[in-house]
Amino acid sequence: MTTLTTIPPLADDLEFLSIVSEWDTEATYHQWSAKTLVPATFRPAQTPRVFVVTNNKGGVGKTTTAVELAAAWAAMGLRVRLIDADPQNAAITYWLGVEYPAGLPVEQQYNLRHVFLGTPADPQNPNGPTRDVSLDEATYPTKFENLYVVPCTPDLTRVEYERSSGTDNALRYAIAESQEHFDVTVIDASRTMSLVTLACLIAADEAIIPVKPGALDAQGVLSINSTIEKIQRRENPKLRVAAILTTMWEKSDLAREVEEQAAEDYPDAIVSPIRKTTKVGEAPATGQPTRLHAPRATAVADYGQVARLLLVKAA
Repeated sequence: MTTLTTIPPLADDLEFLSIVSEWDTEATYHQWSAKTLVPATFRPAQTPRVFVVTNNKGGVGKTTTAVELAAAWAAMGLRVRLIDADPQNAAITYWLGVEYPAGLPVEQQYNLRHVFLGTPADPQNPNGPTRDVSLDEATYPTKFENLYVVPCTPDLTRVEYERSSGTDNALRYAIAESQEHFDVTVIDASRTMSLVTLACLIAADEAIIPVKPGALDAQGVLSINSTIEKIQRRENPKLRVAAILTTMWEKSDLAREVEEQAAEDYPDAIVSPIRKTTKVGEAPATGQPTRLHAPRATAVADYGQVARLLLVKAA
């Protein structure tokens, strides 16, 4: 039996960001510093909850955000299921690894594609009738305590051309029908606005949008804003944008503008910097969340603080 690695709590003496309820727009550039905005109207979610990490722009730290928040919640003692829904690189699957049961045949090592499309009822007849695969069947432990993953492979793209009626709601139903208890589900959605990505947005309660402070990246936020508004109107009115995270944050006028615009677009959401550190880029190669690879990194403190603000465990 694999010995699980416990993800420890954060050290109390880390350099955490100050929390404010509104921006001081009159502060000069020299007076201004990184702070976490928690509006007076923000209300933390209660478990169980489904978060989707999404942005139409690549290279903004989307997968890192999903993994680090999931690790932070796991360290809080919550049982967390990470759904890798990005077939372009399946980064979570390769970053954290999958602990398949010993002796499990390859054809029974299910992933997210099987949840959408099913699997042959008779393994000897791959072109024959299919049977449904539950989300629980496609959920596997990682080597980290409280952290589980639904893996993804590049063939998730088959959903786009093998779609059947009801695919838009397939993930929402799969989560609702799950018999395994998870306090938190975190979905790492693809930046491509595919059928699977739409299903991820329809399945979620809360959206977290990571954005890199850059002119082109700000345009990406405008694009995802439009998509979320359509989802809220048509398929998922309960979807709430819970947080905008400015990743790879360094002090600049542009970073300030992006954060102020985010607060204007989503007045009830947390807006928080995730300070830039090279340790984040190193973590995937170690097979560990940054929280374990470099527990004193500024980004680890920032993600940990955001995780505590976003969610409270139901009594």
